[in-house]
Amino acid sequence: MSDAFTLTRLETRKDALGTTRLRSAQDAGALADGEVLMRIDRFALTTNNITYAAFGDAMMKYWSFFPTGDEDWGHMPAWGFADVVASTVEGVEVGERFYGYFPIASHLRMTPVRVTERGFYDGVPHRSELVSAYNQYMRCSRDAGYAQALENYQMLVRPLFITSFMLADFLEDNAFFGASQVVVSSASSKTAYGTAFCLGQRKGLSLIALTSERNRGFVENLRCYDQVLPYAGASVLPADVPTLYVDFSGDDELRATIHRHFGAALVYDCYAGSAQKTAFLAETPLPGPKPLLYFAPVQIRKRNADWGPQEVNRRFNEAQARFIAELSRPGNRWMALAQSQGFEAAQQVIADLHGGRVDAQQAHVVQLA
Repeated sequence: MSDAFTLTRLETRKDALGTTRLRSAQDAGALADGEVLMRIDRFALTTNNITYAAFGDAMMKYWSFFPTGDEDWGHMPAWGFADVVASTVEGVEVGERFYGYFPIASHLRMTPVRVTERGFYDGVPHRSELVSAYNQYMRCSRDAGYAQALENYQMLVRPLFITSFMLADFLEDNAFFGASQVVVSSASSKTAYGTAFCLGQRKGLSLIALTSERNRGFVENLRCYDQVLPYAGASVLPADVPTLYVDFSGDDELRATIHRHFGAALVYDCYAGSAQKTAFLAETPLPGPKPLLYFAPVQIRKRNADWGPQEVNRRFNEAQARFIAELSRPGNRWMALAQSQGFEAAQQVIADLHGGRVDAQQAHVVQLA
């Protein structure tokens, strides 16, 4: 490609995740051998984007995927779709559409390696040490989980639902650590209720939702939890029942309440991430088990070894198809699409997500192209 173009990028202040800026620059357009140029068409924005950013410079290294060169500002990744507008790579053709992990930007230069019918991995050197699952790009024409009419739901569900699917599998794989009740905080979040959907009805196991008064009606209407309580109601639960805490809130005070209420009956504290929590868990002495961070790629690697990648994909695609069928039904109780256009809209959604101002049923998709 020899035509110059304007590259626009949305950058996020690392120490104030609701603060963003737009940066534009002219790009000469010429590709080196082994490069492709993608035009990013659309992406989803959820609380997971904020969670990724919150852990950006620590163990997950999310800011490292698309570096800005500015220590204070990061390039937030998002799951979405992009089209090839120029290519020097055999097997990656102009006009093809790919699903994957893209920066919030107008374009992205990539270096495809391990090109197959299914897609490719971005081989740009700085990504070689990062989690490989986030470096893979799926060719839509060959993706068994792809349906053009359901693109918006795939963007919203797939990255969250892999977390939900593998979290449910992690809990089952460990026999719920001996618990007979599972308490889930921030139960209105899509990842939380996706996990509840995957767990379904389990004999001898009670799934209890903790949520805000504002979201209580929504969570009750989901009908995927056995009991729904406001946060203040956690202390009414029986304290002598073996309990597993799955934390999507990151709230230190709520965690302390849970630990002190259940004491020795708390068998495991699983921290699954939070949109509002912008630091690691406080090292506060509490009775019961130490909170442990859940990270989906660890369980994916385990199941790839146990079952093989093909079987993992089959099981995931089957569960995801059932979930999307529920979410995409008109008037469904789970999700209402909120579609917007352009970078400014993305800035507003990010600010609202970080500030906790997004309605639990709303699911945000931003289209650029």
